[in-house]
Amino acid sequence: MAANKSFTIVEYFGGDDGYRCGYCKNEKGNFSHGMWSHTMTVQDYQDLIDRGWRRSGKYVYKPIMNKTCCPQYTIRCHALKFQPSKSHKKSLKKMNKFISNGELPTGQDDAEPMDSVCEEARPQEPSKVCHAEVKCAAITDIQKEVAECPTVTEVQKEAADAAPTGPETTKKDLMSAPDGRTTATSTKAGAVMGADPSRPPCRKAKELRKERRLQKEQMRQKADGVSSIVSSTPPTPTHASQPKTLEDFIDESLPDKSSHCLEFRRFLCDSPLEAEYSPDGPEVGYGSFHQQYWLDGRLVAVGVIDILPTCVSSVYLYYHPDSASLSLGSYSALREIAFTRQLQKQSPKLCFYYLGFYIHSCPKMRYKGQYRPSDLLCPETYAWVAIERCILQLENSHYARFNQDPDAGDARALKDVGRAMVLYRRAVMPYAAYSRKRKGSSDETEVQQFAGLLGQDCAERILLYRA
Repeated sequence: MAANKSFTIVEYFGGDDGYRCGYCKNEKGNFSHGMWSHTMTVQDYQDLIDRGWRRSGKYVYKPIMNKTCCPQYTIRCHALKFQPSKSHKKSLKKMNKFISNGELPTGQDDAEPMDSVCEEARPQEPSKVCHAEVKCAAITDIQKEVAECPTVTEVQKEAADAAPTGPETTKKDLMSAPDGRTTATSTKAGAVMGADPSRPPCRKAKELRKERRLQKEQMRQKADGVSSIVSSTPPTPTHASQPKTLEDFIDESLPDKSSHCLEFRRFLCDSPLEAEYSPDGPEVGYGSFHQQYWLDGRLVAVGVIDILPTCVSSVYLYYHPDSASLSLGSYSALREIAFTRQLQKQSPKLCFYYLGFYIHSCPKMRYKGQYRPSDLLCPETYAWVAIERCILQLENSHYARFNQDPDAGDARALKDVGRAMVLYRRAVMPYAAYSRKRKGSSDETEVQQFAGLLGQDCAERILLYRA
């Protein structure tokens, strides 16, 4: 085995037993397949989430969609085409107002929930895992077990104590975002009397609306490659007609003397994903990262993200309860979309933002569908389908096959279980060789099921640990 070869090593736990659903509270209605990941490559995890899997720490699970009470559909947003909705703009403006003048929103918080709020919705991790046996395997490229990411309690304690994260802050700081302060010259309210001669004359609202509709139509046609002239009315300058981008709202100018200072720091963190670097990849590399949100030198939130070959996958967000009114769930998601767009400039194929699972049967989890344009993963063919088409089906049934082609199937379906890879007695071998060594072995049905969930490609790369 080549010394520089990396493998994904997992233990499979099946999916026969039901457990409590955190969405509808059904005590035994949630079903999923699960496996424990000792180590995993970013490409393998990318392929797994594109087949409906998702990780929670080192535990990786796949809901049994046609059996579980609340089907969970993988959702991805086209980050490059994303335009913030009114609700998203409200969240960004809320943060900017707070940073600028300390103004906090009044009334009940309307922040979007994040996956960490529904922690109980995921499967329970197995109580017994053969860590020691796998760790001592004499394979040079099997990396050591890594520590788990901080728990919610640990992060909140850090925020309460306003303490840095130790040696990470000095050695693992891969990227530090500016605090967003931009010099902006403004006139105090009431300082200017009468009309401002430097401003254009007022125009009727109806005329402005008509002009905006025309500009949007021209922009749409330009995007579609259409060059026909819609109207003889001369267009207004481009810079005045284009809607604000996500980055425009995030980077909105703040006064010199802002009431607060918001900073962002990004650190590589431990997870089952192996950190990787590629010449055509992002500068920060691939792997799992903590995104820390520091408000006036105080840690108020930590987002966990996975940077993968074609996407940024949101894992969790932990935030201090004192900052709940700032809608940090929505704000952090928008920051992560902007970060995905930034990474795409360095790695062209990295252009999607994965929001985890979309649960249409749970109204509180439908907010993810507002990050558009987005797709849902068909649970039978693993093809991506625009969410607008999917919602029509989900209104009639909790479980739906989104691919409308009746002849379409799983393009990467398992064809030969004998080629699935296993790790047995410190040696890597195809299942066909393993079954010959273990004459009379009774685990073929289990391996067949597991390899079928992975698909042929992943089954030939991911090592299934056999004691």
